Amino acid sequence: MSNVKYTQDHEWVRIDGDVGTIGITEYAQEQLGDVVFVELPEVGKAVTKGGEAAVVESVKAASEVFAPIDGEVVEVNDALAGEPGLVNSDPTGQGWFFKVRVKDASQLDALMDEAAYKSFVEGLH
Repeated sequence: MSNVKYTQDHEWVRIDGDVGTIGITEYAQEQLGDVVFVELPEVGKAVTKGGEAAVVESVKAASEVFAPIDGEVVEVNDALAGEPGLVNSDPTGQGWFFKVRVKDASQLDALMDEAAYKSFVEGLH
């Protein structure tokens, strides 16, 4: 079973112990186009499921990145400041946005697994 879950807003969260790494999906970065700037939350900030946690700007638009779960930001991807294009080239790897200490793991149950997310995206076309 995969430890990655997805939201209908096209964020993903990869769980490792009590820490969730959060980013945007391949589909989201394709819709945005070339990412030119990423605004990340501050370490120590409390994020709430469904609440705005970061901002990603592309040549097309600016878009909020919502927290898929409640938690406290424990790390941000500083590499994105100098290389925001990582979001395009590796959205589910080096293009991650921030990590949170998971507050309530049961919130993960409401998120989609990879198969459900793929089906959801296919339904958007």
